[in-house]
Amino acid sequence: MTKPWQTLTQLTGGSPLEIERVRLTETGIAIEGPFELPPLARLTAEDQIFVAAFVRCHGSIKQMEKYFGVSYPTIKNRLNKIGQLLPFVEIAEGEPAAPSAASQLLDQLERGEMTATEVLRRLAKKGEANG
Repeated sequence: MTKPWQTLTQLTGGSPLEIERVRLTETGIAIEGPFELPPLARLTAEDQIFVAAFVRCHGSIKQMEKYFGVSYPTIKNRLNKIGQLLPFVEIAEGEPAAPSAASQLLDQLERGEMTATEVLRRLAKKGEANG
């Protein structure tokens, strides 16, 4: 059975697309306007499956080798190719990544130093300050 996202991928032939209407299933509220797909959704179906498998394997290239029946260099090359398509965070080699404010708040939540409500409140304040 063909899944809806597979049909969409076949219809678009890999061409860029824009979403014009979004409906929240629980409330039925619809929002119309031009929406870009997030970077992961812009990947080919095959690359999305590869990324999902990588996450399910907890980033273990050894498990990926077994799962796909290919060599370490093949997995690394595919990861590098996909990584170039995802413009998330670029960190210069040798520079440690500074933890984001959101990451620090989540760490405090995990350690029990803050409640989820307090974390959300602080994130909302930061969003207002940046917006």
